[in-house]
Amino acid sequence: MWRSFVASRASLSRYSQSLSSKTLAHLPHSSPSSTPFFPSTSSPLRNPRFFSQVSTNLTHSDPHLSESTDAPEPDPFPESFAENGAAQMNNFAPSDGIEQDSMSFGEISSAHLDVSASDELSDQFEENGDTRTENEEQVHEIDVEQLENLLSLLQSSSDGSLEWSLDKMGLSLHEEFVVRVLETPNILSENLITFFKWASKEVAEFRDTTSVVHALVRAVCSSPRKKDAYALWDLVKEIGEREDKGVLRVESLNELIALFSKLGKAKAAMEVFDKFEDFGCEPNADTYYFTIDALCRRSFFDWALSVSEKMVNAERLPDAEKVGRIISWFCKGKKAKDTYLIYALAKEKELYPPRSSVNFLISSLCRENETVKLALEMLDDFASDARKHAIKPFSAVIQGLCRIKDVSEAKNLLLKMTTDGPPPGNAVFNSVIHGFSKAGDMGEAVQMMKLMESRGLKPDVYTYTVIISAYANGGQMEEACKILSKAKKKHSKLCPVTYHTLIRGYCKLEDFDKALKLLAEMKDHGVQPNVDEYNKLIQSLCLKALDWETAEKLLEEMKEKDLHLNGITRGLIRAVKEMMVEEFETAKTSLES
Repeated sequence: MWRSFVASRASLSRYSQSLSSKTLAHLPHSSPSSTPFFPSTSSPLRNPRFFSQVSTNLTHSDPHLSESTDAPEPDPFPESFAENGAAQMNNFAPSDGIEQDSMSFGEISSAHLDVSASDELSDQFEENGDTRTENEEQVHEIDVEQLENLLSLLQSSSDGSLEWSLDKMGLSLHEEFVVRVLETPNILSENLITFFKWASKEVAEFRDTTSVVHALVRAVCSSPRKKDAYALWDLVKEIGEREDKGVLRVESLNELIALFSKLGKAKAAMEVFDKFEDFGCEPNADTYYFTIDALCRRSFFDWALSVSEKMVNAERLPDAEKVGRIISWFCKGKKAKDTYLIYALAKEKELYPPRSSVNFLISSLCRENETVKLALEMLDDFASDARKHAIKPFSAVIQGLCRIKDVSEAKNLLLKMTTDGPPPGNAVFNSVIHGFSKAGDMGEAVQMMKLMESRGLKPDVYTYTVIISAYANGGQMEEACKILSKAKKKHSKLCPVTYHTLIRGYCKLEDFDKALKLLAEMKDHGVQPNVDEYNKLIQSLCLKALDWETAEKLLEEMKEKDLHLNGITRGLIRAVKEMMVEEFETAKTSLES
Protein backbone atom coordinates (compact mmCIF):
# COMPACT_ATOMS: atom_id res chain seq x y z
CA MET A 1 0.00 0.00 0.00
CA TRP A 2 2.94 2.32 0.71
CA ARG A 3 4.31 1.85 -2.83
CA SER A 4 0.87 2.73 -4.21
CA PHE A 5 0.80 5.88 -2.14
CA VAL A 6 4.28 7.00 -3.24
CA ALA A 7 3.36 6.47 -6.90
CA SER A 8 0.18 8.46 -6.38
CA ARG A 9 2.05 11.29 -4.76
CA ALA A 10 4.62 11.46 -7.61
CA SER A 11 1.89 11.50 -10.24
CA LEU A 12 0.03 14.11 -8.24
CA SER A 13 3.11 16.34 -8.15
CA ARG A 14 3.68 16.19 -11.93
CA TYR A 15 0.01 16.76 -12.64
CA SER A 16 -0.19 19.69 -10.24
CA GLN A 17 2.63 21.54 -12.05
CA SER A 18 0.92 21.09 -15.43
CA LEU A 19 -2.43 22.01 -14.00
CA SER A 20 -1.17 25.17 -12.34
CA SER A 21 -0.15 26.82 -15.62
CA LYS A 22 -3.42 25.86 -17.31
CA THR A 23 -5.52 27.04 -14.45
CA LEU A 24 -3.81 30.42 -14.34
CA ALA A 25 -4.24 30.81 -18.10
CA HIS A 26 -8.00 30.25 -17.93
CA LEU A 27 -8.64 32.36 -14.85
CA PRO A 28 -9.93 35.86 -15.61
CA HIS A 29 -7.45 38.68 -15.09
CA SER A 30 -8.07 40.83 -12.10
CA SER A 31 -6.50 43.73 -10.39
CA PRO A 32 -3.87 43.16 -7.76
CA SER A 33 -6.35 44.12 -5.10
CA SER A 34 -8.85 41.47 -6.09
CA THR A 35 -9.12 38.39 -3.88
CA PRO A 36 -7.74 35.19 -5.47
CA PHE A 37 -9.82 32.06 -5.47
CA PHE A 38 -9.21 29.43 -2.80
CA PRO A 39 -11.30 26.39 -2.03
CA SER A 40 -13.47 26.78 1.08
CA THR A 41 -12.22 25.13 4.25
CA SER A 42 -15.57 23.42 4.48
CA SER A 43 -14.96 21.77 1.13
CA PRO A 44 -15.03 17.98 0.85
CA LEU A 45 -11.32 18.27 0.16
CA ARG A 46 -10.87 18.48 3.92
CA ASN A 47 -12.88 15.33 4.54
CA PRO A 48 -10.50 12.40 5.19
CA ARG A 49 -12.89 9.96 3.57
CA PHE A 50 -13.02 12.10 0.41
CA PHE A 51 -9.26 12.48 0.42
CA SER A 52 -8.90 8.71 0.46
CA GLN A 53 -11.23 8.51 -2.54
CA VAL A 54 -9.31 11.17 -4.46
CA SER A 55 -6.05 9.33 -3.85
CA THR A 56 -7.59 6.23 -5.29
CA ASN A 57 -8.81 8.14 -8.37
CA LEU A 58 -5.37 9.48 -9.02
CA THR A 59 -3.82 6.07 -8.73
CA HIS A 60 -6.21 4.61 -11.28
CA SER A 61 -5.81 7.62 -13.63
CA ASP A 62 -2.05 7.52 -13.53
CA PRO A 63 -1.68 6.33 -17.20
CA HIS A 64 -3.72 9.28 -18.47
CA LEU A 65 -1.28 11.79 -17.01
CA SER A 66 1.32 11.00 -19.77
CA GLU A 67 -1.01 11.73 -22.67
CA SER A 68 -0.90 14.89 -24.80
CA THR A 69 -2.41 18.06 -23.43
CA ASP A 70 -2.74 20.00 -26.74
CA ALA A 71 -6.51 19.70 -26.99
CA PRO A 72 -8.59 22.81 -26.41
CA GLU A 73 -9.34 23.28 -22.77
CA PRO A 74 -12.82 24.04 -21.45
CA ASP A 75 -13.79 26.47 -18.69
CA PRO A 76 -12.15 25.20 -15.49
CA PHE A 77 -15.24 26.03 -13.42
CA PRO A 78 -18.35 25.05 -15.37
CA GLU A 79 -21.76 26.21 -14.19
CA SER A 80 -22.74 22.63 -13.37
CA PHE A 81 -20.04 22.50 -10.76
CA ALA A 82 -21.03 25.82 -9.23
CA GLU A 83 -24.71 24.88 -9.15
CA ASN A 84 -24.42 21.35 -7.80
CA GLY A 85 -21.46 21.90 -5.51
CA ALA A 86 -20.92 19.13 -3.05
CA ALA A 87 -23.71 17.07 -4.55
CA GLN A 88 -21.52 16.27 -7.57
CA MET A 89 -18.45 15.64 -5.46
CA ASN A 90 -19.92 12.54 -3.90
CA ASN A 91 -20.79 11.11 -7.34
CA PHE A 92 -17.20 10.77 -8.49
CA ALA A 93 -15.73 7.27 -8.41
CA PRO A 94 -12.47 5.65 -9.49
CA SER A 95 -14.20 4.09 -12.52
CA ASP A 96 -15.61 7.35 -13.91
CA GLY A 97 -12.79 7.65 -16.48
CA ILE A 98 -12.45 11.44 -16.32
CA GLU A 99 -10.34 12.76 -19.19
CA GLN A 100 -7.19 14.61 -18.29
CA ASP A 101 -7.72 17.54 -20.69
CA SER A 102 -10.98 18.61 -19.09
CA MET A 103 -10.80 20.62 -15.87
CA SER A 104 -12.61 17.96 -13.89
CA PHE A 105 -13.27 17.94 -10.20
CA GLY A 106 -10.41 15.48 -9.73
CA GLU A 107 -7.99 17.97 -11.33
CA ILE A 108 -9.20 20.85 -9.18
CA SER A 109 -8.83 18.67 -6.14
CA SER A 110 -5.26 17.82 -7.14
CA ALA A 111 -4.38 21.46 -7.72
CA HIS A 112 -5.58 22.67 -4.37
CA LEU A 113 -4.76 19.64 -2.22
CA ASP A 114 -3.26 20.53 1.16
CA VAL A 115 0.43 19.67 0.77
CA SER A 116 1.06 19.67 4.52
CA ALA A 117 -1.64 17.06 5.06
CA SER A 118 -0.14 14.97 2.25
CA ASP A 119 3.34 15.19 3.79
CA GLU A 120 1.99 14.21 7.19
CA LEU A 121 0.31 11.12 5.76
CA SER A 122 3.45 10.26 3.81
CA ASP A 123 5.57 10.43 6.96
CA GLN A 124 3.11 8.21 8.77
CA PHE A 125 3.21 5.62 6.00
CA GLU A 126 7.03 5.76 5.85
CA GLU A 127 7.20 5.23 9.64
CA ASN A 128 4.75 2.36 9.84
CA GLY A 129 5.55 0.68 6.53
CA ASP A 130 2.91 -1.47 4.91
CA THR A 131 1.06 -2.11 8.15
CA ARG A 132 -1.73 0.25 9.19
CA THR A 133 -1.88 1.31 12.86
CA GLU A 134 -4.28 -0.96 14.67
CA ASN A 135 -4.18 0.84 18.04
CA GLU A 136 -5.74 4.07 16.86
CA GLU A 137 -8.56 5.19 19.13
CA GLN A 138 -11.90 4.59 17.57
CA VAL A 139 -15.00 6.50 18.55
CA HIS A 140 -17.78 3.98 18.86
CA GLU A 141 -21.34 4.99 18.27
CA ILE A 142 -23.84 3.73 20.82
CA ASP A 143 -26.70 1.71 19.40
CA VAL A 144 -29.62 3.47 21.08
CA GLU A 145 -32.04 0.62 20.44
CA GLN A 146 -29.72 -1.98 21.96
CA LEU A 147 -29.07 0.34 24.91
CA GLU A 148 -32.75 0.86 25.64
CA ASN A 149 -33.50 -2.86 25.37
CA LEU A 150 -30.62 -3.74 27.68
CA LEU A 151 -31.58 -1.11 30.28
CA SER A 152 -35.16 -2.33 30.24
CA LEU A 153 -33.93 -5.87 30.88
CA LEU A 154 -31.57 -4.88 33.70
CA GLN A 155 -34.16 -2.71 35.43
CA SER A 156 -36.80 -5.42 35.38
CA SER A 157 -35.01 -8.75 35.78
CA SER A 158 -34.27 -10.04 39.24
CA ASP A 159 -34.31 -13.81 38.67
CA GLY A 160 -31.73 -16.25 37.34
CA SER A 161 -32.69 -15.82 33.68
CA LEU A 162 -30.64 -12.65 33.14
CA GLU A 163 -27.63 -14.30 31.52
CA TRP A 164 -29.87 -16.35 29.21
CA SER A 165 -31.63 -13.14 28.10
CA LEU A 166 -28.29 -11.40 27.52
CA ASP A 167 -27.14 -14.25 25.27
CA LYS A 168 -30.23 -13.78 23.06
CA MET A 169 -29.76 -10.04 22.58
CA GLY A 170 -26.64 -10.19 20.39
CA LEU A 171 -25.08 -7.12 21.95
CA SER A 172 -22.11 -5.31 20.42
CA LEU A 173 -20.24 -4.08 23.48
CA HIS A 174 -17.53 -1.45 23.81
CA GLU A 175 -16.31 0.76 26.64
CA GLU A 176 -18.62 3.71 26.01
CA PHE A 177 -21.66 1.48 25.81
CA VAL A 178 -20.88 -0.40 29.05
CA VAL A 179 -20.07 2.78 30.99
CA ARG A 180 -23.38 4.28 29.87
CA VAL A 181 -25.17 1.20 31.20
CA LEU A 182 -23.31 1.24 34.52
CA GLU A 183 -24.01 4.93 35.09
CA THR A 184 -27.75 4.52 34.56
CA PRO A 185 -29.68 4.85 37.85
CA ASN A 186 -32.38 2.55 39.23
CA ILE A 187 -30.64 -0.69 38.28
CA LEU A 188 -30.16 -3.39 40.88
CA SER A 189 -26.52 -3.77 41.86
CA GLU A 190 -26.88 -7.53 41.55
CA ASN A 191 -27.89 -7.17 37.89
CA LEU A 192 -24.97 -4.83 37.15
CA ILE A 193 -22.49 -7.30 38.60
CA THR A 194 -24.08 -10.17 36.64
CA PHE A 195 -23.99 -8.12 33.43
CA PHE A 196 -20.33 -7.22 33.98
CA LYS A 197 -19.34 -10.84 34.57
CA TRP A 198 -21.29 -11.99 31.53
CA ALA A 199 -19.70 -9.35 29.31
CA SER A 200 -16.18 -10.25 30.50
CA LYS A 201 -16.64 -13.95 29.76
CA GLU A 202 -19.02 -14.15 26.79
CA VAL A 203 -18.19 -11.09 24.63
CA ALA A 204 -14.80 -11.48 22.99
CA GLU A 205 -14.39 -7.83 21.94
CA PHE A 206 -15.12 -6.51 25.45
CA ARG A 207 -12.20 -5.86 27.79
CA ASP A 208 -12.17 -4.72 31.41
CA THR A 209 -10.84 -1.18 31.53
CA THR A 210 -10.17 1.20 34.39
CA SER A 211 -13.14 3.37 33.51
CA VAL A 212 -15.53 0.43 33.29
CA VAL A 213 -14.43 -1.10 36.60
CA HIS A 214 -14.60 2.25 38.37
CA ALA A 215 -18.08 2.90 36.99
CA LEU A 216 -19.21 -0.51 38.29
CA VAL A 217 -17.76 0.13 41.74
CA ARG A 218 -19.42 3.54 42.00
CA ALA A 219 -22.75 2.17 40.86
CA VAL A 220 -22.77 -0.66 43.42
CA CYS A 221 -21.53 1.59 46.24
CA SER A 222 -24.31 4.11 45.62
CA SER A 223 -26.94 1.67 46.95
CA PRO A 224 -25.16 -0.35 49.65
CA ARG A 225 -26.33 -3.89 50.32
CA LYS A 226 -24.27 -6.44 52.21
CA LYS A 227 -24.72 -9.21 49.62
CA ASP A 228 -23.82 -6.95 46.69
CA ALA A 229 -20.83 -5.51 48.54
CA TYR A 230 -19.27 -8.91 49.07
CA ALA A 231 -20.08 -9.96 45.47
CA LEU A 232 -18.40 -6.80 44.20
CA TRP A 233 -15.35 -7.44 46.38
CA ASP A 234 -15.02 -11.00 45.04
CA LEU A 235 -15.17 -9.60 41.50
CA VAL A 236 -12.59 -6.89 42.25
CA LYS A 237 -10.23 -9.48 43.75
CA GLU A 238 -10.60 -11.58 40.60
CA ILE A 239 -9.76 -8.56 38.44
CA GLY A 240 -6.86 -7.49 40.66
CA GLU A 241 -5.26 -10.93 40.70
CA ARG A 242 -4.92 -11.02 36.92
CA GLU A 243 -1.62 -10.26 35.26
CA ASP A 244 -2.76 -6.77 34.21
CA LYS A 245 -2.76 -5.02 37.58
CA GLY A 246 -3.21 -1.54 36.16
CA VAL A 247 -6.96 -1.92 35.74
CA LEU A 248 -7.84 -1.15 39.37
CA ARG A 249 -7.70 2.42 40.60
CA VAL A 250 -7.02 3.59 44.14
CA GLU A 251 -10.29 5.54 44.03
CA SER A 252 -12.22 2.35 43.26
CA LEU A 253 -10.72 0.52 46.23
CA ASN A 254 -11.38 3.54 48.45
CA GLU A 255 -15.03 3.46 47.43
CA LEU A 256 -15.15 -0.20 48.40
CA ILE A 257 -13.59 0.45 51.82
CA ALA A 258 -16.07 3.26 52.45
CA LEU A 259 -18.91 0.91 51.48
CA PHE A 260 -17.82 -1.69 54.02
CA SER A 261 -17.49 1.07 56.60
CA LYS A 262 -21.11 2.11 56.05
CA LEU A 263 -22.20 -1.51 56.38
CA GLY A 264 -20.21 -1.93 59.61
CA LYS A 265 -17.93 -4.59 58.11
CA ALA A 266 -14.57 -3.59 59.53
CA LYS A 267 -12.80 -6.87 58.78
CA ALA A 268 -13.79 -6.70 55.11
CA ALA A 269 -12.54 -3.10 54.91
CA MET A 270 -9.22 -4.20 56.43
CA GLU A 271 -9.00 -7.02 53.88
CA VAL A 272 -9.36 -4.51 51.04
CA PHE A 273 -6.65 -2.33 52.61
CA ASP A 274 -4.28 -5.28 52.91
CA LYS A 275 -4.74 -6.08 49.19
CA PHE A 276 -3.46 -2.72 47.92
CA GLU A 277 0.10 -3.91 47.44
CA ASP A 278 -1.03 -7.11 45.71
CA PHE A 279 -3.11 -5.04 43.28
CA GLY A 280 -0.21 -2.70 42.50
CA CYS A 281 -1.93 0.27 44.16
CA GLU A 282 -0.45 2.73 46.62
CA PRO A 283 -2.73 3.90 49.46
CA ASN A 284 -3.47 7.60 49.54
CA ALA A 285 -4.76 9.80 52.37
CA ASP A 286 -8.39 8.81 51.81
CA THR A 287 -7.44 5.13 51.89
CA TYR A 288 -6.06 5.46 55.40
CA TYR A 289 -8.97 7.61 56.52
CA PHE A 290 -11.73 5.27 55.29
CA THR A 291 -9.95 2.23 56.74
CA ILE A 292 -9.49 3.83 60.16
CA ASP A 293 -13.10 4.98 60.07
CA ALA A 294 -14.34 1.45 59.38
CA LEU A 295 -12.22 -0.07 62.15
CA CYS A 296 -13.03 2.52 64.80
CA ARG A 297 -16.76 2.23 64.13
CA ARG A 298 -16.51 -1.38 65.30
CA SER A 299 -14.04 -0.57 68.11
CA PHE A 300 -11.11 -2.37 66.46
CA PHE A 301 -8.78 0.28 67.82
CA ASP A 302 -5.65 -1.88 67.78
CA TRP A 303 -6.09 -2.62 64.08
CA ALA A 304 -6.87 1.01 63.39
CA LEU A 305 -3.72 1.98 65.27
CA SER A 306 -1.62 -0.21 62.98
CA VAL A 307 -3.14 1.53 59.96
CA SER A 308 -2.49 4.96 61.48
CA GLU A 309 1.18 4.04 62.03
CA LYS A 310 1.50 3.27 58.33
CA MET A 311 -0.23 6.56 57.56
CA VAL A 312 2.20 8.50 59.75
CA ASN A 313 5.23 6.70 58.29
CA ALA A 314 4.00 7.45 54.76
CA GLU A 315 3.13 11.03 55.79
CA ARG A 316 -0.20 10.74 53.98
CA LEU A 317 -2.70 12.72 56.03
CA PRO A 318 -6.22 13.64 54.88
CA ASP A 319 -7.60 17.15 55.28
CA ALA A 320 -7.77 18.85 58.68
CA GLU A 321 -11.43 17.97 59.25
CA LYS A 322 -10.76 14.26 58.75
CA VAL A 323 -7.65 14.40 60.91
CA GLY A 324 -9.85 15.80 63.66
CA ARG A 325 -12.23 12.85 63.34
CA ILE A 326 -9.33 10.38 63.56
CA ILE A 327 -8.09 12.11 66.72
CA SER A 328 -11.55 11.91 68.29
CA TRP A 329 -11.93 8.20 67.41
CA PHE A 330 -8.63 7.24 69.01
CA CYS A 331 -9.30 9.34 72.09
CA LYS A 332 -12.56 7.44 72.57
CA GLY A 333 -10.55 4.22 72.27
CA LYS A 334 -8.09 5.44 74.96
CA LYS A 335 -5.21 5.70 72.50
CA ALA A 336 -4.32 9.31 73.29
CA LYS A 337 -0.56 8.76 73.45
CA ASP A 338 -0.47 7.27 69.94
CA THR A 339 -2.89 9.91 68.69
CA TYR A 340 -0.41 12.60 69.67
CA LEU A 341 1.88 11.40 66.84
CA ILE A 342 -0.90 12.12 64.33
CA TYR A 343 -1.39 15.57 65.83
CA ALA A 344 2.36 16.28 65.66
CA LEU A 345 2.50 15.29 61.97
CA ALA A 346 -0.54 17.42 61.18
CA LYS A 347 1.11 20.36 62.91
CA GLU A 348 4.27 19.81 60.88
CA LYS A 349 2.23 19.84 57.66
CA GLU A 350 0.32 22.96 58.81
CA LEU A 351 -2.97 21.09 59.10
CA TYR A 352 -5.07 22.45 61.93
CA PRO A 353 -7.77 20.07 63.15
CA PRO A 354 -11.00 21.46 64.64
CA ARG A 355 -10.54 22.95 68.07
CA SER A 356 -13.00 20.49 69.63
CA SER A 357 -10.81 17.54 68.55
CA VAL A 358 -7.68 19.19 69.93
CA ASN A 359 -9.41 19.88 73.26
CA PHE A 360 -10.54 16.25 73.37
CA LEU A 361 -6.95 15.09 72.83
CA ILE A 362 -5.62 17.37 75.58
CA SER A 363 -8.19 16.17 78.10
CA SER A 364 -7.47 12.54 77.12
CA LEU A 365 -3.72 13.04 77.59
CA CYS A 366 -4.35 14.51 81.02
CA ARG A 367 -6.08 11.32 82.18
CA GLU A 368 -2.80 9.39 82.07
CA ASN A 369 0.05 10.46 84.35
CA GLU A 370 2.74 9.79 81.73
CA THR A 371 1.14 11.99 79.06
CA VAL A 372 0.23 15.09 81.09
CA LYS A 373 3.40 16.86 79.98
CA LEU A 374 2.46 16.25 76.31
CA ALA A 375 -0.84 18.01 76.97
CA LEU A 376 1.09 20.87 78.59
CA GLU A 377 3.19 21.24 75.42
CA MET A 378 0.07 21.37 73.26
CA LEU A 379 -1.15 24.47 75.11
CA ASP A 380 1.65 26.46 73.46
CA ASP A 381 0.05 25.82 70.05
CA PHE A 382 -3.00 27.91 70.90
CA ALA A 383 -3.17 31.23 69.07
CA SER A 384 -3.81 34.32 71.15
CA ASP A 385 -7.44 34.60 70.03
CA ALA A 386 -8.19 30.91 70.57
CA ARG A 387 -6.37 30.91 73.90
CA LYS A 388 -8.89 33.30 75.45
CA HIS A 389 -11.68 30.74 75.08
CA ALA A 390 -9.67 27.59 75.93
CA ILE A 391 -10.45 27.39 79.64
CA LYS A 392 -11.41 23.69 79.51
CA PRO A 393 -8.09 22.32 78.16
CA PHE A 394 -6.10 24.60 80.44
CA SER A 395 -8.12 23.47 83.44
CA ALA A 396 -7.61 19.82 82.47
CA VAL A 397 -3.84 20.30 82.32
CA ILE A 398 -3.72 21.99 85.73
CA GLN A 399 -5.77 19.18 87.27
CA GLY A 400 -3.44 16.62 85.69
CA LEU A 401 -0.33 18.41 86.99
CA CYS A 402 -1.79 18.50 90.49
CA ARG A 403 -2.65 14.82 90.29
CA ILE A 404 0.93 13.88 89.45
CA LYS A 405 2.01 16.17 92.32
CA ASP A 406 3.74 18.70 90.07
CA VAL A 407 1.94 21.55 91.84
CA SER A 408 4.73 24.05 91.18
CA GLU A 409 4.26 23.64 87.40
CA ALA A 410 0.51 23.96 87.90
CA LYS A 411 1.08 27.21 89.78
CA ASN A 412 3.32 28.54 86.98
CA LEU A 413 0.65 27.75 84.42
CA LEU A 414 -1.99 29.45 86.56
CA LEU A 415 0.14 32.60 86.84
CA LYS A 416 0.66 32.55 83.08
CA MET A 417 -3.08 32.31 82.61
CA THR A 418 -3.57 35.45 84.72
CA THR A 419 -1.41 37.42 82.24
CA ASP A 420 -1.93 35.76 78.83
CA GLY A 421 -5.30 34.07 79.31
CA PRO A 422 -7.59 32.36 79.51
CA PRO A 423 -8.61 33.99 82.80
CA PRO A 424 -8.59 31.31 85.54
CA GLY A 425 -11.78 30.76 87.50
CA ASN A 426 -12.59 29.25 90.87
CA ALA A 427 -12.14 25.68 89.61
CA VAL A 428 -8.56 26.33 88.48
CA PHE A 429 -7.62 28.05 91.74
CA ASN A 430 -9.28 25.30 93.77
CA SER A 431 -7.24 22.65 91.95
CA VAL A 432 -3.98 24.38 92.79
CA ILE A 433 -5.09 25.10 96.38
CA HIS A 434 -6.08 21.46 96.80
CA GLY A 435 -2.72 20.37 95.39
CA PHE A 436 -0.77 22.50 97.85
CA SER A 437 -3.05 21.48 100.72
CA LYS A 438 -2.64 17.80 99.97
CA ALA A 439 1.14 18.27 99.81
CA GLY A 440 1.01 19.97 103.25
CA ASP A 441 2.26 23.30 101.89
CA MET A 442 -0.38 25.41 103.62
CA GLY A 443 1.50 28.67 103.11
CA GLU A 444 1.21 28.33 99.30
CA ALA A 445 -2.42 27.24 99.63
CA VAL A 446 -3.36 30.34 101.62
CA GLN A 447 -1.33 32.50 99.22
CA MET A 448 -3.31 31.13 96.27
CA MET A 449 -6.57 31.94 98.07
CA LYS A 450 -5.42 35.53 98.60
CA LEU A 451 -4.47 35.81 94.89
CA MET A 452 -7.89 34.49 94.08
CA GLU A 453 -9.54 37.22 96.17
CA SER A 454 -7.28 39.92 94.66
CA ARG A 455 -8.60 39.06 91.19
CA GLY A 456 -12.17 39.66 92.32
CA LEU A 457 -13.04 36.01 92.77
CA LYS A 458 -14.93 34.87 95.85
CA PRO A 459 -13.58 31.67 97.42
CA ASP A 460 -16.40 29.19 97.55
CA VAL A 461 -17.28 26.66 100.25
CA TYR A 462 -15.09 24.05 98.56
CA THR A 463 -12.05 26.36 98.81
CA TYR A 464 -12.50 26.82 102.54
CA THR A 465 -13.26 23.15 103.11
CA VAL A 466 -10.05 22.06 101.34
CA ILE A 467 -7.93 24.34 103.53
CA ILE A 468 -9.82 23.38 106.73
CA SER A 469 -9.36 19.70 105.91
CA ALA A 470 -5.61 20.16 105.39
CA TYR A 471 -5.24 21.99 108.69
CA ALA A 472 -7.36 19.41 110.55
CA ASN A 473 -5.39 16.48 109.12
CA GLY A 474 -2.23 18.17 110.33
CA GLY A 475 -3.69 18.65 113.82
CA GLN A 476 -3.73 22.45 113.47
CA MET A 477 -7.26 22.85 114.78
CA GLU A 478 -6.87 26.51 115.75
CA GLU A 479 -5.92 27.46 112.16
CA ALA A 480 -8.78 25.35 110.90
CA CYS A 481 -11.24 27.14 113.16
CA LYS A 482 -9.97 30.53 111.89
CA ILE A 483 -10.68 29.50 108.34
CA LEU A 484 -14.11 28.25 109.48
CA SER A 485 -14.87 31.66 111.00
CA LYS A 486 -13.92 33.38 107.73
CA ALA A 487 -16.10 30.96 105.79
CA LYS A 488 -19.09 31.72 108.04
CA LYS A 489 -18.71 35.42 107.25
CA LYS A 490 -18.55 34.85 103.48
CA HIS A 491 -21.23 32.17 103.22
CA SER A 492 -24.48 31.94 105.14
CA LYS A 493 -24.68 28.18 104.69
CA LEU A 494 -21.81 25.74 104.76
CA CYS A 495 -21.77 22.12 103.62
CA PRO A 496 -21.79 19.05 105.94
CA VAL A 497 -18.31 18.09 104.75
CA THR A 498 -16.85 21.24 106.32
CA TYR A 499 -18.10 20.30 109.78
CA HIS A 500 -17.43 16.63 109.25
CA THR A 501 -13.75 17.43 108.68
CA LEU A 502 -13.53 19.40 111.90
CA ILE A 503 -15.45 16.82 113.94
CA ARG A 504 -13.08 14.11 112.80
CA GLY A 505 -10.14 16.33 113.70
CA TYR A 506 -11.41 16.83 117.25
CA CYS A 507 -12.25 13.15 117.61
CA LYS A 508 -8.72 12.28 116.54
CA LEU A 509 -7.46 14.55 119.32
CA GLU A 510 -10.10 13.05 121.67
CA ASP A 511 -11.56 16.50 122.30
CA PHE A 512 -15.14 15.24 122.29
CA ASP A 513 -16.65 18.31 123.93
CA LYS A 514 -15.66 20.54 120.98
CA ALA A 515 -16.80 17.86 118.59
CA LEU A 516 -20.25 17.79 120.20
CA LYS A 517 -20.28 21.59 120.15
CA LEU A 518 -19.65 21.61 116.39
CA LEU A 519 -22.43 19.07 115.93
CA ALA A 520 -24.87 21.45 117.63
CA GLU A 521 -23.48 24.40 115.68
CA MET A 522 -24.33 22.71 112.41
CA LYS A 523 -28.02 22.95 113.20
CA ASP A 524 -27.77 26.65 113.93
CA HIS A 525 -26.21 27.34 110.52
CA GLY A 526 -28.86 25.39 108.61
CA VAL A 527 -26.71 22.31 108.04
CA GLN A 528 -28.30 19.02 109.01
CA PRO A 529 -25.85 16.39 110.28
CA ASN A 530 -25.95 13.19 108.29
CA VAL A 531 -25.30 9.61 109.32
CA ASP A 532 -21.54 9.98 108.83
CA GLU A 533 -21.21 12.69 111.48
CA TYR A 534 -23.22 10.70 114.03
CA ASN A 535 -21.50 7.44 113.19
CA LYS A 536 -18.01 8.88 113.54
CA LEU A 537 -18.80 10.64 116.78
CA ILE A 538 -20.56 7.61 118.35
CA GLN A 539 -17.70 5.27 117.45
CA SER A 540 -15.16 7.68 118.92
CA LEU A 541 -17.20 8.05 122.14
CA CYS A 542 -17.49 4.29 122.52
CA LEU A 543 -13.98 3.24 121.62
CA LYS A 544 -11.93 6.06 123.07
CA ALA A 545 -14.03 7.60 125.83
CA LEU A 546 -16.22 4.59 126.62
CA ASP A 547 -19.04 7.11 126.94
CA TRP A 548 -21.95 4.86 126.02
CA GLU A 549 -24.46 7.23 127.66
CA THR A 550 -23.65 10.11 125.30
CA ALA A 551 -23.64 7.63 122.45
CA GLU A 552 -27.15 6.47 123.37
CA LYS A 553 -28.36 10.10 123.42
CA LEU A 554 -26.98 10.61 119.94
CA LEU A 555 -28.69 7.40 118.83
CA GLU A 556 -32.04 8.67 120.13
CA GLU A 557 -31.44 11.97 118.34
CA MET A 558 -30.89 10.09 115.11
CA LYS A 559 -34.16 8.23 115.53
CA GLU A 560 -36.00 11.55 115.93
CA LYS A 561 -34.47 12.74 112.63
CA ASP A 562 -35.34 9.44 110.94
CA LEU A 563 -31.67 8.58 110.48
CA HIS A 564 -30.70 4.93 110.71
CA LEU A 565 -27.46 3.85 112.34
CA ASN A 566 -25.79 0.73 111.00
CA GLY A 567 -25.91 -2.49 113.02
CA ILE A 568 -22.20 -2.58 113.80
CA THR A 569 -22.29 0.76 115.57
CA ARG A 570 -25.48 -0.22 117.39
CA GLY A 571 -23.80 -3.41 118.60
CA LEU A 572 -20.81 -1.36 119.70
CA ILE A 573 -23.01 0.80 121.92
CA ARG A 574 -24.57 -2.28 123.53
CA ALA A 575 -21.23 -3.96 124.06
CA VAL A 576 -19.70 -0.92 125.73
CA LYS A 577 -22.80 -0.46 127.86
CA GLU A 578 -22.79 -4.07 129.03
CA MET A 579 -19.08 -3.91 129.74
CA MET A 580 -19.39 -0.75 131.75
CA VAL A 581 -22.43 -2.05 133.71
CA GLU A 582 -20.61 -5.28 134.47
CA GLU A 583 -17.56 -3.40 135.70
CA PHE A 584 -19.78 -1.19 137.83
CA GLU A 585 -21.51 -4.24 139.40
CA THR A 586 -18.19 -5.89 140.03
CA ALA A 587 -16.84 -2.79 141.67
CA LYS A 588 -19.99 -2.41 143.80
CA THR A 589 -19.81 -6.05 144.95
CA SER A 590 -16.20 -5.67 145.92
CA LEU A 591 -16.98 -2.59 147.98
CA GLU A 592 -19.85 -4.29 149.80
CA SER A 593 -17.70 -7.26 150.67
